[in-house]
Amino acid sequence: MAQTSDPIVIKPVDGDMTPIVNKILEEADTKDIHLVFEKGIYRFMPDYALGKFLEITNHGNGYKRIIFNFNKYRSVTIAGNGAEFIFHGQAMPFLFENCESVKISNLLIDWDIPFTFLGEVVAVNQEEGWRDIKPLKDGFSWEIRHGQLEFPNIDGFSYSYPGSTLAFDATEKRPVHGAWDIDSKPRWVEKLPNGNLRFHEPLKHYPPIGSLLSSKGDREHDRYAPAFDFKTSSNIILDGIVVHHALGMGFLFERSQDIKLINSGIYLREGSNRVISTTADATHFCNCKGSILIENCRFENMLDDGTNVHGTYVEVDEVIDNNTLRTKLKHFEQRGFEFAAPGDEVWFIRQPSPQRNEIAVISKIKFINDEVIDISFDSQLPAGLKSGDILENKTWNPEFTMRGCTIRNHRARNVVLKTPLKTVIENNYFSSMMSSIFFRGETFFWFESGAVNDVLIQNNTFEYCAYSGSEHSVLNITPRLGKTFDKSIIYDRNISFLNNTIRTFDNRIVNADRVDGLLIKDNKIIKTYSMPELYPNSPLVELTNCKNTLIQGNSYVGDCEKAIKADEQSKLTLSVRRNKDFN
Repeated sequence: MAQTSDPIVIKPVDGDMTPIVNKILEEADTKDIHLVFEKGIYRFMPDYALGKFLEITNHGNGYKRIIFNFNKYRSVTIAGNGAEFIFHGQAMPFLFENCESVKISNLLIDWDIPFTFLGEVVAVNQEEGWRDIKPLKDGFSWEIRHGQLEFPNIDGFSYSYPGSTLAFDATEKRPVHGAWDIDSKPRWVEKLPNGNLRFHEPLKHYPPIGSLLSSKGDREHDRYAPAFDFKTSSNIILDGIVVHHALGMGFLFERSQDIKLINSGIYLREGSNRVISTTADATHFCNCKGSILIENCRFENMLDDGTNVHGTYVEVDEVIDNNTLRTKLKHFEQRGFEFAAPGDEVWFIRQPSPQRNEIAVISKIKFINDEVIDISFDSQLPAGLKSGDILENKTWNPEFTMRGCTIRNHRARNVVLKTPLKTVIENNYFSSMMSSIFFRGETFFWFESGAVNDVLIQNNTFEYCAYSGSEHSVLNITPRLGKTFDKSIIYDRNISFLNNTIRTFDNRIVNADRVDGLLIKDNKIIKTYSMPELYPNSPLVELTNCKNTLIQGNSYVGDCEKAIKADEQSKLTLSVRRNKDFN
């Protein structure tokens, strides 16, 4: 048996490597495991993978087949040496639980058959409500059964309907200009004599002929698991990791701390006929703390955000006594999430104000089920606390830095930010289907906390942004609060947008709602005319219920009827100085 710190060298063999990995991890007599993979191709099947019920935030909870299960180790070191790990079927590649140190380097992750369907749009009939698709067969798996499309048709699993569907430009391999998300549920799918498929389904927005239409399945099942899931782990360094496909997110971090993701990527294999890498976010951080760094990374062709950094709101369901609350996790993909633990500090947020108020320390926590949590505090509850108020974990928030990264050619936003601690986004290249930098704390639907207090966005290049059919902007600050909250009260604070270069086809550069201390300075905005405008009547900057906004030293090249639009509240403390060609 391997002893502490002795490297375990693993070589590729023909066939399924899963039983070999299982045996190594089971027999390793150490708390500090060190795996060294020789360069080569390793194939992993789910048949003999460890089975375990898992609650995975922003994914589907359920019984998962885990290939690498690191739940008994204090530290994990993996030297990949350029090894390629090819997975098959419903498999979860990596799970880390309660690890104090993780170092992984030089690995490539992919699937033999992706869990997506892809075809070329060859005909559309809006009057009759159908579209003809020439399906891709090489490397994809699907069939027509009982008048419906079934994919990926692997090991007995298929999605119940096409579900989340998006049109991609066949040449650029990015969402088409003006694309809209489609939740596809065709009445029936007909296989035509020439092999094409006719989807009988009226749509509000039809994909253009010649585009590639990609589907990833129904929402209940289309996020099986991330490629890497870190739960309550710390001191994580990921260097040189490339993910070409995953059945959910690329890298997920849950209640973990001190994380570095460097020189890594989520993107398509060179020469691939696919248009999708991961079926959800490239990276996602939920209730993390310490320092997070993403540096020199490349994220492309995901079906959701480049990164999302957030906490979790729980809603007060009942005041049990002077020290105890019954709370609920509100989103179906948060079920079972560890919102807090004894010793954590929380903020009380009382309707109608979304602002953080009193702070208390948790003395006891009891998880009644995957939705209901009883929380006791070491002090009396604030007076007037009631059902519908929310709690935010103060202890578990990170400092976040993204530097030198490229994020493009994917659905949704480049970066979604929700942490009150220092955040720096600098020297990156961004191109976004939706908003590029997005701030949206929510007391509604997702219930993702937190209002920001200290953000610096500087020296980035934004090119061809916000080209979704729905209206977005390069920098978009727009809290989404429930009906019981006052939508005029300040939410986010101290956001600086400095010395960035923006080259895009449309007008909408900054949209800010309920911000105190917004600085827009020394940015170069160039209208490209490379694509048709989608919202030509929008201003460059729009302010709603903002305070202390300074717009200074920016330059604009292009045509726009109105540079700045501000409501009466925002005008009271708005300062506009020395901008060039802002009319």
